[in-house]
Amino acid sequence: MYYDPTQMTDWQISEAAEERMKVSFQLQDELGLKWEEMLPFGRVSRLDFIKILERLEKKEDGKYIDITAITPTPLGEGKTTTTMGLIEGLGKRGKKVGGAIRQPSTGPTMNVKGSASGGGNAQVIPLTEFSLGLTGDINAVMNAHNLAMVALTSRMQHERNYGDDELAKRNLKRLDIDPKSVQMGWVMDFCAQSLRNIAIGLGGKMDGYMMQSRFDIAVSSEVMAILSIARDLKDMRERIGKITVAYSKYGKPVTTEDLEVAGAMTAFMRNSINPTLLQTVEGQPVMIHAGPFANIAIGQSSIIADRVGLKLFDYHVTESGFASDIGFEKFWNVKCRISGMKPHVAVITATIRALKMHGGGPRVAPGIALAPEYRKKNLALLEKGMPNLLHHIKIVKQSGMHPVVCINGFATDTKEEIALVRRMAEKAGARVAFSEHWMKGGEGALELADAVIDACNEKTKFKYLYPLDMPLRKRVELIAKKIYGASGVLWIPEAEAKARKLEADPTKKDYNTMMVKTHLSLSHEPDQKGVPKGWVLPVRDILVYDGAKFLCPVTGTISLMPGTSSNPAYRQIDVDVETGRIKGLF
Repeated sequence: MYYDPTQMTDWQISEAAEERMKVSFQLQDELGLKWEEMLPFGRVSRLDFIKILERLEKKEDGKYIDITAITPTPLGEGKTTTTMGLIEGLGKRGKKVGGAIRQPSTGPTMNVKGSASGGGNAQVIPLTEFSLGLTGDINAVMNAHNLAMVALTSRMQHERNYGDDELAKRNLKRLDIDPKSVQMGWVMDFCAQSLRNIAIGLGGKMDGYMMQSRFDIAVSSEVMAILSIARDLKDMRERIGKITVAYSKYGKPVTTEDLEVAGAMTAFMRNSINPTLLQTVEGQPVMIHAGPFANIAIGQSSIIADRVGLKLFDYHVTESGFASDIGFEKFWNVKCRISGMKPHVAVITATIRALKMHGGGPRVAPGIALAPEYRKKNLALLEKGMPNLLHHIKIVKQSGMHPVVCINGFATDTKEEIALVRRMAEKAGARVAFSEHWMKGGEGALELADAVIDACNEKTKFKYLYPLDMPLRKRVELIAKKIYGASGVLWIPEAEAKARKLEADPTKKDYNTMMVKTHLSLSHEPDQKGVPKGWVLPVRDILVYDGAKFLCPVTGTISLMPGTSSNPAYRQIDVDVETGRIKGLF
């Protein structure tokens, strides 16, 4: 059974599907889980990953599939919808299948992006729990992160107010924190542009330390990045203890361990290390775990969830944030390197709408009606935009993986347009499937499921783009040229000086490179569509995350605190006071 998404909103479909939703013990029975491996939480459950992995240690891993995309329009091209659709399609083919996706941030959910649950008949349920905090992981990240800032600012106040003898009586060591070298701000899980730059500590001597500060969105926190890559609680505790909160007046890092707050931060995170189990509209299991920012962080669900999925399922489907130049590149060269897991297939989600935009079509933006070019057949415009898809196929092929192009179908797509995309993508060495999962669920994704099964049966020659011992600047140049298509890299003098210093630091040799770039273009300029030529990638700074072990070269202008639009989603969300049900989510 599937619902008509042309007549029902996503939240209405979710509400209808939830009436037939499997309860936890049904999923437990289907997955062969022990009762002690399920940790009930309302209508959903966490999974005790340690118990599961210990019991299934010798079981062979399933097939590992990543969902990525072409360079998207601001509307998105349906990666999560494709993820859910593929899981449902493989389920229709009788495969033991499941997946793992990120937890959505409340900021985008209450803004213009929606809850990132998929859509139509290819979404994760229950939508309300998924969209509104789930089992509290992001809240735990906020508490842990902000506790570090509490520890920092209170220490700065006490060191200002007391001499060394008085500090010693209070069992405190002077850290000589430089207020101009504080690396962290506060976090909250909303898009609040008015908090990007703030002053704190206003008032008298006992009201804190007066200085400039900021708020970032919670999912950009290094604590969230650590949750996404930690292998276990011990690894998490060690990484949290290495977070650099500030520097002393002598240039020495001041860590959470120095502030004696790392243990308490980890205490907030102790339950969040376990993935939460939800399901698709058609009842296949989907784990939700971690939700790191994709522009500046890894943009993936957790390594822990993938480890569990590869043991529980014969086919495990995960998703990378944004297009293959950002999300897949980080999946390939960072997530897989840290985890040691080798994927089999990458699915590149594409829409004819987006390809027309890359061919020079009119502006596409939320709240603006699509121009006629996107609703009528236009082969010339589509063919001009095809180089963007071909570039993403090339990116995936560099990893040694098998690319499968999923044409995420819209009612306005014509047979001639679909045939054009299929012909050109197949010529570039990709399998191609047209999929109608949004409209028809698993039945609409059978061609996609078959293409993925076929690709999984081929041997891969998975390889990283660069060795970990390659110097930072050479890595950046390689990514810029091989992945983005740039002709070179321009280092701002301050950024290059910082890069040289980091390259000479033996403690940073095993840090991963986490590029910071817009997702709306292959270049650093969001308005440059298609496949830009003859451009140079500027690097203006390098963010250092010592707990996550990330070096993040910053290109373009990226804000860690997005803004709320003039027509945000929260205007449509309400509660049915008779039933208590949430309505208006999308």
